[in-house]
Amino acid sequence: MHASLLFFPLLLLAGMVRAEPSSVDEVIAAARDADIVILGEIHDNPAHHATQAAIVAALQPDALVFEMIPQATEDAVNRLRAEDAPRAAIAEALDWETSGWPDFALYAPILEAAPGARIFGGGQPIEEVRRAVSQGAAVVFGPDAATYGLNLPLAAEEQAAREADMLASHCDAVPAEMLPGLVEAQRFRDAAMADAARWARTIGGEGPVVVIAGSGHAHRLRGIPAKLAAADPMLRVLSLGQLEAEPDPAEREAFDVYLIAPPPEREDPCIAFRARAE
Repeated sequence: MHASLLFFPLLLLAGMVRAEPSSVDEVIAAARDADIVILGEIHDNPAHHATQAAIVAALQPDALVFEMIPQATEDAVNRLRAEDAPRAAIAEALDWETSGWPDFALYAPILEAAPGARIFGGGQPIEEVRRAVSQGAAVVFGPDAATYGLNLPLAAEEQAAREADMLASHCDAVPAEMLPGLVEAQRFRDAAMADAARWARTIGGEGPVVVIAGSGHAHRLRGIPAKLAAADPMLRVLSLGQLEAEPDPAEREAFDVYLIAPPPEREDPCIAFRARAE
């Protein structure tokens, strides 16, 4: 994790839960009053990335936190950016081709939209994520686990709901006994990104810290915002969910604001996932 921080209280932006999708301009206007802005995405949707780049360009944050960038490589990325290195050099430093993320060309415009921003890595080593599956998020996160509520078990109903979400997101292709561990891994990853965002706040500046992550991580009640609320209840946090269809009524409160863009043409991801599971 990033170095431990002093305790500060956190407050979600009042009145930002929307029953209808927002416009990009509305998101930008709301984000200017936030301390931390979480811009969700569906990873392979180009429209989502274009929107993220537009919001970042408008905000010009002093710091950008990426789920896709490992914490261990953030210094290399910042050094290359200071040297005006080309996209290819940054992608190579991140070993992007073997990372499993979609084409770097989707993410490069977001980096380039705020050339003066310092980059923070929100990604953790796969070995640590796997250890969270087997040993629990609190054990892997370490001494600051309680800061993000990782030391507390989830309520039974919430645990069941998260396990159901995990099963659905894994195409119903994982055994039931794995689901609690997958929930713990998600809690670990959300806390790590929250920690990176709090650390990024220490660099100063007037504008918000922007976090680029999957829309599941932007979930107000389960994702990064919830971890920030546990740690710093006075921070003003805005979460944007980017979706591909109108959410169910019960899910509309998952984000402070949300945007909808049509899905790109893609193969059914569950075909490949189920094949690997078999």
